[in-house]
Amino acid sequence: MCDHAESSVPRRTVLGGAATLGITALAGCSALSSDRDGGGGGGDAPAPITLTQEHSCDVCGMVIPNHPGPSTEIFYPGREPAGHENPARFDSTWEAYQFDFERRDEGWEAAAFYVTDYSSVDYRTFTEAGDTLISTHPEAEAFVSAEAVTYVVGSAVKGAMGRDLVGFSDRGDAESFRDEHGGQLMRHGDVTPATIASLGQ
Repeated sequence: MCDHAESSVPRRTVLGGAATLGITALAGCSALSSDRDGGGGGGDAPAPITLTQEHSCDVCGMVIPNHPGPSTEIFYPGREPAGHENPARFDSTWEAYQFDFERRDEGWEAAAFYVTDYSSVDYRTFTEAGDTLISTHPEAEAFVSAEAVTYVVGSAVKGAMGRDLVGFSDRGDAESFRDEHGGQLMRHGDVTPATIASLGQ
């Protein structure tokens, strides 16, 4: 899934000019806005990082920037997710939730849970081998707290590991995406292990 050139459709075309939120490059700074706070509550959550060729998914092992779809970062204070320093990183949102649910059962607590914000990027959908896929955006400024997005869950648009949770900080963007590609709207607190099991391949 490394060559993604055919049948590309820019985000502006897909959403018909839906307004985007002013999520800016401040994500790379140490000071986080309330929208970018990863869920730690005090505004002191660690900032998201840019995922590079050195970062592979902590569930499936694939190199994250090489594959389409939403990616995720989770910071666990005092822990070493998958034997490395924070954050835990994933090439699909559903794998991140699967990982987090398992860690919660072991008593781990996340200080920040970041997902790709498709309202803040010029994403593209494209066709490959009969599947409709969505672009990946591993840059730090593309991430936002999972609590700040509305997900489109289980749409016809796939990511690295098939059907996924595609997050939008602008609910109108999520509704437009859902109307175009199917799926259901869901918030972070509504995602359950059963939700994730329904998406797993």
